[in-house]
Amino acid sequence: MKLDMFAHLFPKPFYEAMVKKSTKAAYMERRVKAIPILLDLEQRFRVMDQFPDYSQVLSLASPPIEEAGPPEVAAELARIANDSMAELVAKHPQRFPSFAAAVPMNNMDACVAEVDRAITQLGAGGVQLFSNVNGRPVDEPEFRPLFERIAAHDAIIWLHPARGANFSDYASEKKSKYEIWFIFGWPYETTAAITRIIFSGILDEFPSLKIIGHHTGAMIPFFEGRLAAGMDTLGTRTPPDDKELVTFRIKKRPVDYFRMIYGDTASFGGAGQIQCGIGFFGIDQILFASDMPFDPEKGPGFIRDTIQVLDSMILAPADREKIYIGNARRLLKMAAA
Repeated sequence: MKLDMFAHLFPKPFYEAMVKKSTKAAYMERRVKAIPILLDLEQRFRVMDQFPDYSQVLSLASPPIEEAGPPEVAAELARIANDSMAELVAKHPQRFPSFAAAVPMNNMDACVAEVDRAITQLGAGGVQLFSNVNGRPVDEPEFRPLFERIAAHDAIIWLHPARGANFSDYASEKKSKYEIWFIFGWPYETTAAITRIIFSGILDEFPSLKIIGHHTGAMIPFFEGRLAAGMDTLGTRTPPDDKELVTFRIKKRPVDYFRMIYGDTASFGGAGQIQCGIGFFGIDQILFASDMPFDPEKGPGFIRDTIQVLDSMILAPADREKIYIGNARRLLKMAAA
């Protein structure tokens, strides 16, 4: 059995509300036109049926809810999204055993209430959090209640990158070229968000917090040596006048916190990336995920390629089973089949 922990869609009621109420309506319409399976369930089922014993944990595709409109609109859209995903889970439990709730990070009162409602009433496994909140770092004190509520529920944070062409690659330019913002910028975004979470002390305050760093933990596993040595000498490269940039209070060696993160296998079929993730996080903290449906085939490609990579790797059968479903079952508190 294979449980895909990062599979994206737009439930129909949510999509219709976004098109009607959101500033992102034109973007949403273009996205669905380019990738119809984001909305078309029958097409999704046909793709899923190509892979025996395969199911998905649902999460919204970009854009983040907080980009969709002002606080009251974002809160309404989050409720519609979560009601719609819960309905899909109830109607198709074999295909969709769980979902990651959407939360309006530009409306913290509504965000905390939606976390509680989605988990306790709708059965969400946790929430999807993006790597910045309309350009603001996720470790700002305003957002701390989200982490507190997720930890209180012993739920999961699916951490997804958010970055556009407006994040330029050079200070002299206004926009990023050649989609560098996506190909290299997204792993950087995820890594930066995790680093800020760590140095803010969130993992000291909530040590049981479970965060899935999308795309195999992003840059963290590949840069293990640089991360460990660089963080151990943190501050030596910073002038005294900028001391506040490297001031922190955490209880352990920085690299030990990075090892608390979970990675997924959404590597676009990159075997080396998954091997790095296993080496850094360990078998018990790697989860099968495909990032469906954003492959060039717009549906089956990343599922097929990820399965082929995992099946070709030299792994003990018990370890392969952990990656495919065992670790996800544990985090989601699902009974074994």
